[in-house]
Amino acid sequence: MAKGLLLMAFDLRTTHADEFHAWYDREHVPERLRVPGFLNAERWIGEDDPNLHIATYDLASHSVLRSPAYLAVSGAHQTPWTKRVTAMARRLLRFEGTQIVPGDAAAPEGAGGLLMAAITPKPGTEAEFTAWYNEEHLPQLAAVPGVLAARRFQAADRASERGFVAVYHLRDVAVSHSDAWAKAAHTPWTERMRPHLLDTIVMRMKRYQGKV
Repeated sequence: MAKGLLLMAFDLRTTHADEFHAWYDREHVPERLRVPGFLNAERWIGEDDPNLHIATYDLASHSVLRSPAYLAVSGAHQTPWTKRVTAMARRLLRFEGTQIVPGDAAAPEGAGGLLMAAITPKPGTEAEFTAWYNEEHLPQLAAVPGVLAARRFQAADRASERGFVAVYHLRDVAVSHSDAWAKAAHTPWTERMRPHLLDTIVMRMKRYQGKV
């Protein structure tokens, strides 16, 4: 089961969207899925903005990203098409992490929506941040009707752009706008933590279904 995550988020406004999607579908995703330890690949488009894009890859472990097979298709070994497209797109986030809650769950089938929250807690607040997320925030959101999976990941490298990412697979993106979601997400403990959350990115996405 999945114990690692690679997540990439892009803004496509500076690219040719048709070429970006063709590259992902025809070359990039198949190339990644040929690497041992890449368990799946999912693509997501912004709920209201088709220029926002997220790709998620469940990994057997984070160490897959240090394997010879992955290194052979990444970094200096990227294809000309990869270099061309990624040079045009604006990267919003690259996250490499290890699953800490529940620990080894993979992306569920049938999700039509995704909510991604990337957060770094203010130094000195990490202990309370962890308690809040593990004891209240993630469990309460996981219990909202229509939430198919709630998983939390910690950056595998301290140089990562964000310290933690939470990924919620949803029946559809409307689940994240429901009254039940709002009730679970807005609690006294949550409000107390907000000033201690740095550089938060929250993206609501719908499943990519082909050309948009």
